[in-house]
Amino acid sequence: MVKEMKKTGAPGEVPEICRTDDTPDKAAEKRVVLLIAILSGFITPFDGSAVNIALPTIGKEFHMDAIALSWVATAYLLSSAVCLVPFGKIADIYGRKKIFLYGITVFSLASLLMTMVPSTEMFIRVRVLQGIGSAMIFGTGVAILTSSFPPRERGKVLGIYVTAVYFGLSLGPFLGGMMTHYLGWRSIFFVNVPLGIITVLLILWKLKGDWLECKGEKFDLTGSLIYSTAVVATMYGFSVLPDIDGAVLIAGGLVGAIVFALYEMKVPFPVLDIRLLTKNRVFALSNLSALINYSATYAVTFLLSLDLQYTKGFTPENAGMILVAQPILQALISPVAGRLSDRIEPGIVASAGMAVTSFGLFLLIFLEETTPIWYLVICLLVLGTGFGLFSSPNTNAIMSAVDKRFYGVASGMNGTMRLLGQMLSMGIAMMIFAVVIGPVQITPEYYPQFISSLHYAFILFTVFCVIGVFASLVRGKTTPAHSEIPEKGKK
Repeated sequence: MVKEMKKTGAPGEVPEICRTDDTPDKAAEKRVVLLIAILSGFITPFDGSAVNIALPTIGKEFHMDAIALSWVATAYLLSSAVCLVPFGKIADIYGRKKIFLYGITVFSLASLLMTMVPSTEMFIRVRVLQGIGSAMIFGTGVAILTSSFPPRERGKVLGIYVTAVYFGLSLGPFLGGMMTHYLGWRSIFFVNVPLGIITVLLILWKLKGDWLECKGEKFDLTGSLIYSTAVVATMYGFSVLPDIDGAVLIAGGLVGAIVFALYEMKVPFPVLDIRLLTKNRVFALSNLSALINYSATYAVTFLLSLDLQYTKGFTPENAGMILVAQPILQALISPVAGRLSDRIEPGIVASAGMAVTSFGLFLLIFLEETTPIWYLVICLLVLGTGFGLFSSPNTNAIMSAVDKRFYGVASGMNGTMRLLGQMLSMGIAMMIFAVVIGPVQITPEYYPQFISSLHYAFILFTVFCVIGVFASLVRGKTTPAHSEIPEKGKK
């Protein structure tokens, strides 16, 4: 059953029309929603992590330089981050299932096109298209999952969803390396096509109706353009640090963010209701916690991969087998943490996860050239435990802190914090390398400087994560946003 609600604010204001779909009654329908979320949650991180393994092979075929290779990853991240919040809002207005379906279709089509690209320029353009499809998926997938399950089951299903994401991250390097070696790099993209087709067929066959929580609202195009410009400037600025251009772009992005916030407070139907950040403490601090967590952890795998291959002498395959310990443990712990967050305040579980992550980062500060592998594996297991405890409860806190009509935007914000955190983490690592090592290849005579860079990076990441613990602890109890945010025109 679908309920239509009309809400009228102050005289002269545009009436807000929201349509709220009831949670699916049948257990079978819920299982289909969860299966679709699992497939979509696996496919995009798998593609991203598998492509990173295949980059040297791709670069060799297309004669890409280092800058072009970096754009293969950056173009995807940028287009995803730019589109996440706008597509989340579009989904709230026009239907989440519809946008999710379009996203899977665009992502699958782009993956097929990736197997046919003739040049570097076309390769990067299609990666942008793939990033847009990914944003449509991530901007709606969590929102659909949250809409379909009651609060008492939400943590459990979000934990399962996060597990699928971690399995994608875990299997990407391993399967991607094997597929690249035996089948060629194009197989990494082609495998997305049948998975995408299966997902599309499940949506068309099994999912009835749609989720239109804000039917009748107008889409805020101007606000979306300001937001997109600010995000592009900030993320691209991090990618070119420590050059002065990077600092200028980041400063411009921050100014753009301020302009965006001021503009959004004046429009009747903002793409991002700023009151979610100013009047909803749980939502704001949960997103800040996600940003800090990804900023402190994303570059860890990159740094340890270099350490294992340079100073420890491991092959890429063996280094990948060691590093996979972290995401596998994350995948095992996430569903448990999700179920726990259904019984305990999600913020408490997430804060505990952030604290464990801080301890794991602290242990990494003491890495040396002679550090035994068992010590490194212990560090990875501690980090995997911490991130597994943090991710699904924190997502549960974000989604449970807002009213249904904000689910798409909340899902998009959560994804944007992830991408911004990833760029910030890599930007910090690159900046430390530039300052401590300089523009040279990492050869044995530079190993002492490389180890010093690791120390500085892990010290900074540990400090970040400790700050994140406090930000997570003070978020307060999860409460529905509509109890905190009054309708416009009402007191």
